[in-house]
Amino acid sequence: MTLDARKKNVLMAIVQDYIATAEPVGSRTIARKYKLGVSSATIRNEMADLEEMGYIEQPHTSAGRVPSDQGYRYYVDYLMKREEFNSEEAKLVLNGYLTKKQEVGDVLRSTGQLLSQITNYTGVVMTTHYGKGRFKHIQLVHMGGRQSMVVVVTDAGAVHHRIIDIPENIGPTDLDTISSVLNHKLQGKTIENIRLTLIKEIYFELARQKHILNMAMDVIQEGLSLEKGEKIYLGSIFNILNQPEFNNIEKVKILLSLLENEHELANVMVDVFQEEGVTVRIGEEMVDGRMRDYSLVMGTYHMEGKPVGSIGLLGPTRMDYARAFAVVEYMTDNLSMVMERLIRWRGK
Repeated sequence: MTLDARKKNVLMAIVQDYIATAEPVGSRTIARKYKLGVSSATIRNEMADLEEMGYIEQPHTSAGRVPSDQGYRYYVDYLMKREEFNSEEAKLVLNGYLTKKQEVGDVLRSTGQLLSQITNYTGVVMTTHYGKGRFKHIQLVHMGGRQSMVVVVTDAGAVHHRIIDIPENIGPTDLDTISSVLNHKLQGKTIENIRLTLIKEIYFELARQKHILNMAMDVIQEGLSLEKGEKIYLGSIFNILNQPEFNNIEKVKILLSLLENEHELANVMVDVFQEEGVTVRIGEEMVDGRMRDYSLVMGTYHMEGKPVGSIGLLGPTRMDYARAFAVVEYMTDNLSMVMERLIRWRGK
């Protein structure tokens, strides 16, 4: 149902005040703090209409009102004003990504921690691995001494790597030669497409490097044979427990049981994985019924234009949606950029 301007203003005041204070909101509070130009009696009448329409509700023992899931949804879709990500927090994010020698897992773990640190909600990061992927690139990187890193990248952007020992007489030039031959021969191939005749060709061409080739082929097979699945990285799970809603021990138990089960949490995140932009799930909209007291603000990050994972903020339905939206949007864009750079660096 469409709301007129006055009802929109009253609803926005209720949502914003409740987000800020965690206290039910009364008509006098709105009249005093939000200067809507009408009396508290008029505001009370508008609140009665909003309650009848399902946008607000009355807690058991309070004279004030709080937003319902429907009210939060209307606020997010039509009333919420966009916030900008501030420069100090942007510096914090940049510094968090500048750690030396980061692996993919390190970047994703840092992202979850940064999300929690900036917002005081629980940061959640999901990466999706695609099984039966197609070979895109391999690089054998000389690590100094008698070690090399084998890095395999699939067409879906999944990265698989391993440190291997190499003979003393093998140098960077030999590793580049192996990489070049494998990239030429295996480009676009699935594990099923790598036939015996092709393997024989490769081993004939690289007969001198057979020992290293064996290990490289093992890494390729592992990288292309990964089953589809999701890996979850969590930021602080304690931040959300500081919210007033979690004075109830039963709510805490439910939340912790969910966060401890990676598969169940992944199911919640997969629900929004393919969607573009920032997506908000509120209370009863969550696919897991145990999460009706929570909201999730999520965005999808990409590699080479393909969605490869999601990042999000899990908080109470009373979360600051405008701020969460701005943080997730900024972090999604930056994570996509950082992952692209990391893969390019690994592939050099």
